[in-house]
Amino acid sequence: MASKAEFENHCWADIMKPEDLETYAPYARETGIGDNPALLVIDLYNLVYKGGRKYPHELEKDFPNSCGIYADDAIAPTQQLIAGCRAAGVPIFYITTQFNPHRVASTRRTNIKMVAEDCEIHDAFAPHPEDTVFREERPSAFFGTPLIAHLNERRIDSLIVCGESTSGCVRASVLEAHMYGKHVSVVEECCFDRCEITHKVNLFDMHHKYADVMHLDEVLSSVSLMKAA
Repeated sequence: MASKAEFENHCWADIMKPEDLETYAPYARETGIGDNPALLVIDLYNLVYKGGRKYPHELEKDFPNSCGIYADDAIAPTQQLIAGCRAAGVPIFYITTQFNPHRVASTRRTNIKMVAEDCEIHDAFAPHPEDTVFREERPSAFFGTPLIAHLNERRIDSLIVCGESTSGCVRASVLEAHMYGKHVSVVEECCFDRCEITHKVNLFDMHHKYADVMHLDEVLSSVSLMKAA
């Protein structure tokens, strides 16, 4: 059993009150990845990187729906995660949005003008031929896609999750994976949102209910051990 300090050693430490941490103390446990994991890379498409290293509110007028600096900060860690999983032979599944003027909206937001290129996976994370790419129209990577069939066919018991947004498609996918009985590990440094507090609160909530939020170095160490075995 992990100590409370170890279990809560994450990005939400500066926003959670001691009494709230005490309330959630019974959730403390050892965390880790599953025995036969896959990496799920969620919505790292061009739209969320537009405008570069500025805060999202500074980009709203010209680049609505960009995650700005938060997206940029996660590029290098996510590249390390993908490379580490690839080297260890962990299957990689990408999910990105479906471009279609008549698509079903994934959120209640309106007036976001998109072109097909906005929905393509960012060059920094270009899939390899052996990877699998799905396109979705709702927040969960499972809804309307054959993802669960692919996982079950390959006897994948768990997911390592990265991508955006923490409060949206990442959270929806984590919850549905949990409902399918998959163990889920969310990589803290490789997820991001448009609002820092929303990112932290959603990681906190998932960590205590549905997933193991882990640091990048912990996950890379675990997948490296898998390769060695």
